[in-house]
Amino acid sequence: MQAALLDGSRDAIQLHLGGGTPTFLSHDEMRQLIGNLREHFRFLPNGEYSIEVDPRKVDFATVQLLAELGFNRMSVGIQDFDPDVQRAVNRVQSIEETRAVIDAARANGFKSVSVDLIYGLPKQNVISFNRTLDQMIEILPDRLSVYNYAHLPGLFKPQRRIAEAELPSADTKLQILSLAIRRLTEAGYVYIGMDHFARPDDELAVAQRQGRLHRNFQGYSTYADCDLLAFGVSAIGKVGPSYSQNFRTVDEYYDALDGGVLPVMRGIELTADDLLRRSIIQALMCHFELSIEGIEVAHLIDFNSYFAAELADLRDMESAGLVRVDDQWITVLPRGRLLVRAIAMLFDRFLRIDRGRARYSKVI
Repeated sequence: MQAALLDGSRDAIQLHLGGGTPTFLSHDEMRQLIGNLREHFRFLPNGEYSIEVDPRKVDFATVQLLAELGFNRMSVGIQDFDPDVQRAVNRVQSIEETRAVIDAARANGFKSVSVDLIYGLPKQNVISFNRTLDQMIEILPDRLSVYNYAHLPGLFKPQRRIAEAELPSADTKLQILSLAIRRLTEAGYVYIGMDHFARPDDELAVAQRQGRLHRNFQGYSTYADCDLLAFGVSAIGKVGPSYSQNFRTVDEYYDALDGGVLPVMRGIELTADDLLRRSIIQALMCHFELSIEGIEVAHLIDFNSYFAAELADLRDMESAGLVRVDDQWITVLPRGRLLVRAIAMLFDRFLRIDRGRARYSKVI
């Protein structure tokens, strides 16, 4: 249905299959899905085609199939290797099965393997997470993501089994994140920002050095600001100056499809102000600096008057040694990279309406 609405060649340079554990599909179902996509879109050579996998559900034959279908990047969910933490979050996963999947990916020609760790989980502490980092550095993935755990039992039913009293404090979480940044950079990884790390020869690190790094709904990207088509329940797409989101329940999603209409729940067309603020947030999150003159020329504004309130708030962060602000540049200092999300949030007009959400503790 989406392909029928598109003119031109329908070239695709990226594919991300995730949002859970897509390898729960059988081999025949996976072939059918990718065949369907290739029937409607032309996947360009040397593109980035990634899939999320749960090491507990994938064997060598499955990884081999994924390579045959054209996947060349893999994201492996881990969270933490500590047995007590794994039991507390009901995800027991050995380092042996994790290593087996990563070895299988490399044996089948995957260009990059990334892993996901999470800090802030129950029973987690600095010492236990340091052991996980030891094991992770030994495996040496191409990319790492170290995400902050968001405890939202009202939204996510499996989290209701997690004891809130066992969650680490905000101070402990900050210590764990600081430890991860120090250990991984000492091991040779580049801190891309926003919880992401990459080896120096990885495309993400190269793109950041060359000023080509971009960020979309899948995280950091090496490609320019491409249109993003979304398929599946709750998926978010971006086409031109617009965003759209599919229905968030399976019943509503299929009711729309059965009725012959796209299962879009809501959409928004970005205003000139939205586009301006998006470009600022992109620059801060991807490059840790912003050219004031560049923004003024691109968007035909006077930066100091347009963002007088934001600049006033930045002074507090400047006093704390997080940023440096002068007539030409806003620069996120090394200390501020831990809180780049909070710095970028100052330029989000919708978050400024609720100033309480912009506190450091909410970010940590």
